[in-house]
Amino acid sequence: MPLFELEFLAEAKAQLEKLAEDRGRTKRLKAVRKALGYLQLDPRHPGLHTHKYQNLKGPAGEEVFGAYAENKTPAAFRILWCYGPKQKITIISIIPHP
Repeated sequence: MPLFELEFLAEAKAQLEKLAEDRGRTKRLKAVRKALGYLQLDPRHPGLHTHKYQNLKGPAGEEVFGAYAENKTPAAFRILWCYGPKQKITIISIIPHP
């Protein structure tokens, strides 16, 4: 049973929809969805390699964390998120790693 409900900012929602529309990225979409599932269950899941970004702040000044959707892949996708409000995790962005 999920511990957290996911809430998507408009940017993150659009990024996820764009990824879903691209038939050439089905493998990446599957990895992102799996990572989002892990975030709901346990944001500290070892497969996510969760880490805090020191120089980023959330929409209301919260600490921002990053989670791996993919690893050891060129332009691997990352999920940027923060805690809150309440028992929710807010997904800020879903982006390829630079």
